Amino acid sequence: MSLKHERYAPDSSYAWLRLAMALLVGTVACVGTWSVVVVLPSVQAEFGTARAGASLPYTAVMLGFGFGNILMGRIADRYGIVVPIVMGGVFLGAGYVLAGLAGTLWQFALAHGLLIGIGGAAGFSPLIADLSHWFRKHRGLAVVFGASGSYLAGVIWPQVITWGLQNHGWRATHIGIGLTALVVLVPLSLFFRRRPAAETLAAAEASSAGARGDLGLSANQLQLLLSVAGFACCVAMSMPQVHIVAYCGDLGYGVARGAEMLSLMLLLGIISRIGSGFVSDRIGGAATLALGSVMQGVALFLYLFFDGLTSLYIVTGIFGLFQGGIVPMYAVIIREYLPAKEAGVRIGIVMSATILGMAFGGYISGLIYDLFASYRVAFLNGLAWNLINLAVVSWLMLRARPRLQAA
Repeated sequence: MSLKHERYAPDSSYAWLRLAMALLVGTVACVGTWSVVVVLPSVQAEFGTARAGASLPYTAVMLGFGFGNILMGRIADRYGIVVPIVMGGVFLGAGYVLAGLAGTLWQFALAHGLLIGIGGAAGFSPLIADLSHWFRKHRGLAVVFGASGSYLAGVIWPQVITWGLQNHGWRATHIGIGLTALVVLVPLSLFFRRRPAAETLAAAEASSAGARGDLGLSANQLQLLLSVAGFACCVAMSMPQVHIVAYCGDLGYGVARGAEMLSLMLLLGIISRIGSGFVSDRIGGAATLALGSVMQGVALFLYLFFDGLTSLYIVTGIFGLFQGGIVPMYAVIIREYLPAKEAGVRIGIVMSATILGMAFGGYISGLIYDLFASYRVAFLNGLAWNLINLAVVSWLMLRARPRLQAA
């Protein structure tokens, strides 16, 4: 093996540097999935709509994010990760400027769905798929680090946006976000020009084909199962993530307290994601996913009984610790069992299912609130969807166990 090849081999120092740069890209690009949560009360007041109507921009951005993960994943498979990152910077820049100038709720929602959501996807599935090619021994850890960019965005951006709302208003804040995304992402894309070696992809292809044969499912059957599981878990996950700010406002604690809880949830979610990477490298993605599903259900259950300010901080922290590692496990499972050359689009499809779950869950929770004037039933709805996820992933874990025992 040449020195040049060793330098750019899986798990090399270059691979870890690439991971660090990907984390930065993801942190900037994934702002759209969190900014709309923080400004939800301001948008509701600005456009004079009900809570369900104010939740529509979130649904729009998540739908765009879901479609964008598939589109950007396919582009990354064919042309490499540079093109999606450049597209992401341009889309986010245009989307946030137009959102800041929107005169109606529908204009605001369309800017989020058609530009911000699609552009933000460049910082999620394509990056995860790209990183998975650069790691073998530590793939699980690398994938969860790469996916943590979306959570790190949730730690940093809500605080920045809250400051912007208080000092400059939501419109100027949106325009500022768009300009920041454009000037950061486009130059950073140049770092990612190198692509994985052909022999690395060939070895990964052979490994996944053997694993899939042991599992006893076709590629499309596994894809469908993971999509169903991903949708269900994220309907459950969306209730606290999308509505915690509004929930705190309703309880009289204020929007700023809700934004702090959201940041706490996502900061601890990063810890959970990193921990799940260590675990998955030892027991496999399916078992780690099942464990995360059980723990998320426990956290949702706790929300039914505690709504004091201190207890909400504690329960929200527990929720963050429990659920953070779930979504990246779908990418780990895909790279264990599905074709490596199709990683971008296949991870994108399953991630889009999780995003659709977030979009549906965010909207249905708002609708349930409007019907019952309480979030209690919305938490129960989340628990029901979590049970569906647990049933699917537990079955998959049992199918995967013989291979893990034989390995």
